[in-house]
Amino acid sequence: MIDLHLHTTASDGRSTPDALVAEAAAAGIDTLAVTDHDTVAAVDAVRAAALRTGLTMIAGIEITAIHDGRDVHVLGYFLDANDAELSTFLAAQRASRRQRVTEILARLETLGVGVDASALLAGKTIGSDASVGRPLVAQALVAAGHASDIADAFDRYLGTGRPAFVPRIGPSVRDVVERIARARGVSSLAHPGKIESDDLVRGFVGDGVDAIEVHHPDHDEAAVARYQSLAASAGRLVTGGSDYHGPGSGRSAALGRVGLPRADYARLADRLAERGAAR
Repeated sequence: MIDLHLHTTASDGRSTPDALVAEAAAAGIDTLAVTDHDTVAAVDAVRAAALRTGLTMIAGIEITAIHDGRDVHVLGYFLDANDAELSTFLAAQRASRRQRVTEILARLETLGVGVDASALLAGKTIGSDASVGRPLVAQALVAAGHASDIADAFDRYLGTGRPAFVPRIGPSVRDVVERIARARGVSSLAHPGKIESDDLVRGFVGDGVDAIEVHHPDHDEAAVARYQSLAASAGRLVTGGSDYHGPGSGRSAALGRVGLPRADYARLADRLAERGAAR
């Protein structure tokens, strides 16, 4: 199986790079991409673990763009994780994430819903390039007994319009797509079904993404068919993966069940080869 949407402890996943590779192998995955949010901090460690385990690993990322105040996620594959321009951009993204989390924690404090801020901001396991966000705050709220689970934390405090919600500012989808391209990567619009507006999805496709994430745990058969058709009509490639965040994350059941068909993966590889020949 091919899974191109996996997270580690470098962002909001619960599996270390070594654990992620072991879990993927146990689930029958032979080709994987690590796609942490706004960081490539785990790429080298996942690559090393995959090499030891005999798996094929692709350098990837999931970058947050902003459209009218809402998050839009863009996946990047086969990119140069050491690209200087990309590194500078991602550092700014992570700084913005930390500032937002700091503001969220301040709002929670005024609500009398305190969590251990120092542990939250410093407790990542992959150095200074780790990325923090609302899911980590949600975990802290659950651990402190202020919410029953991650979904409850978002419903009570962190979701759009809730008492501790802080809007995000950031780059446009087009800007993110162009940055991935300059880092020699292939871009894909992540889980379009979660955008909840196919008109917006079509607009983001018009912003130049190379692919659409057709296969995702949140997409039922009708959604898969719809986005498959949209990708074909727009001349876009197809990606897919489990969006796995590790054991106990609430996003683990799709590991080994949702992935990318090999024919679609071959088309991704062909696109990369075409770009290489053109340079």
